Amino acid sequence: MTETTELHEHRLKRLKMRSMRRGIKEMDILLTAYADANLPAMDAAKLDLYDQMLHENDQDLYQWVTGQVAAPSSYEALIREVAQTHQTK
Repeated sequence: MTETTELHEHRLKRLKMRSMRRGIKEMDILLTAYADANLPAMDAAKLDLYDQMLHENDQDLYQWVTGQVAAPSSYEALIREVAQTHQTK
């Protein structure tokens, strides 16, 4: 294993922490719930996409999740899943 290789369980923990500690409280709540419900079952490609999405600005993410602004096509399905996490509870 090289230094740049991240163990799967470490990756899940890192993504969970990044989901919990956002810039705005609303995104903390939304992304923490989504991460708790979905991260363990995600394959590597979906984890890559989620990781990439976490680099986006919170204000943009919030507008995408709430439907105020259309999400970029690369994130559409993932944003829809995040939005539905709280709608089904």
